[in-house]
Amino acid sequence: MSRRIVCLRHGQTLWNVEHRFQGHTDIALDETGQAQAVRAASLLASLKPTLIVSSDLSRAHDTALALARIVKLDVAVDKDLRERGGGAWEGLTREEIRARWPEEYIAWEAPDGEPVTEVAARVVAAMRRWAAQLDDDGLLVIASHGAALRLGICELLGLPEELWHTLGGLGNCSWSVLEEGRKGWRLLEHNAGTLPEPVNSDDIET
Repeated sequence: MSRRIVCLRHGQTLWNVEHRFQGHTDIALDETGQAQAVRAASLLASLKPTLIVSSDLSRAHDTALALARIVKLDVAVDKDLRERGGGAWEGLTREEIRARWPEEYIAWEAPDGEPVTEVAARVVAAMRRWAAQLDDDGLLVIASHGAALRLGICELLGLPEELWHTLGGLGNCSWSVLEEGRKGWRLLEHNAGTLPEPVNSDDIET
């Protein structure tokens, strides 16, 4: 057996529906998001996770708690698993961002926001730190955010930055599965558990 990581994106929030940049702003799950978390938990519980960790933001933490209640585990919290910080963009819709910062919008780089390379570095450090606590056949569930998880996965897989865009986004309460092999980590599943709905995320590819 090999160590595995399940990267679980949080459930839906009102700001997801309104296409607002959430970033570090602490937005709660809406009613749909709560139901999504319960559904995802019922499916992921069958994988028998041995460790659960989440972002310190409530939308991710509450998603993790839905699983923790079923499998009788505690949820560790790690601030390094937060979403990408959006600076002045947080709380604004994509249309508002495009109108005020047309050039930055094209690059999807908030002038006072967090660079993607910094997000990738802190998220992958957290992923490695928590995975190191697993037994050889352990399963870690990380409840986090769309952009943060995608960037962390790309970094963990060793993809060069110019190819990060090739990995698509995660739907609300969908997940990716990584497994540690002899040559490092590999991606087994991506955006699993999703329905044919658009991905509403702070990420550029939405």
